[in-house]
Amino acid sequence: MDLAHLGAPVGPMIRVHGGFGNRMYRLDTDQGSFAVKELNLSDRRWAYRAEDVFRFERAAFAAGIPMPEPISAGQHTLVHRWVEGEKMPEAPVSPAYGFEIGEILARIHALDVAWPHVSIGDPAPRDWPDLAGRATATGQPWAGELSSQVQTFLAIADFVDTCERPGPVVLTHRDIQPWNLLAREGRPVVLDWELSGLLDLSGELGSTALSLAKGPGFDDIRPAIFGSVLDGYVAGGGALPPWGPSWFVFLIGGWLGFTRWNILRCLAGVEASTGPDLALSHQSVRNGVRGLPELFGRLPELVALLR
Repeated sequence: MDLAHLGAPVGPMIRVHGGFGNRMYRLDTDQGSFAVKELNLSDRRWAYRAEDVFRFERAAFAAGIPMPEPISAGQHTLVHRWVEGEKMPEAPVSPAYGFEIGEILARIHALDVAWPHVSIGDPAPRDWPDLAGRATATGQPWAGELSSQVQTFLAIADFVDTCERPGPVVLTHRDIQPWNLLAREGRPVVLDWELSGLLDLSGELGSTALSLAKGPGFDDIRPAIFGSVLDGYVAGGGALPPWGPSWFVFLIGGWLGFTRWNILRCLAGVEASTGPDLALSHQSVRNGVRGLPELFGRLPELVALLR
């Protein structure tokens, strides 16, 4: 990594563990502290638009969105100024925190930033029988659970491909989840913008609001917290789209693709030099194999509960 523009180091660069897609380091120099993200380019699920995302981030930062200052973006490395804050647990947030996230989303969606790329999603993956067979043949610890859920995963793929999205499409962060948020003096800081792009508004609101309104599973969902995000969005000048299953299709489809990606990393059976550690990929697969069928099965309940 060429990091000379960040100043003279005052100590070694330190790995910060826990990233689900890339690898993060902290670098302290005579010019301050920086978050240095090494991008995983070896097996990305989509092309990364570094220059366009950086331009979007700069516009958001200039507009006062609470986020780390974007410093530089290259083909292999992203740099932001380091921000101290408390990591958000996977648990329902406070109503005030959820309300402010809604306001932040409305402000992000109101930014006037050109985006030259039309998002054309690939069909949902349907090779689940083959993946289950390979997992069984290679003795993966979650092979039995995956095999028992093959038909459910095929049904999820059908839902993702056929669910109608009502629009509008907005340029947005696309991944405001607890693990991409900090609390600084109790208020949100939005991290990890590299998935930014165009998205149906209902998918963005549903994914964000649900993730902030629940714990690790789906037994502790707080409708009032879900509603606080939407209230904040309206207070920030946003208009809510029509209600329905489309509010959760982006979350389900994204989790489906993420689970498959981690399955492939586990089937390779080697510790990759970039991206998540192999142990974290196994954990992500177990979470997906157990959590996705539950989420999909409770979709009618969620639509009724959170309306």
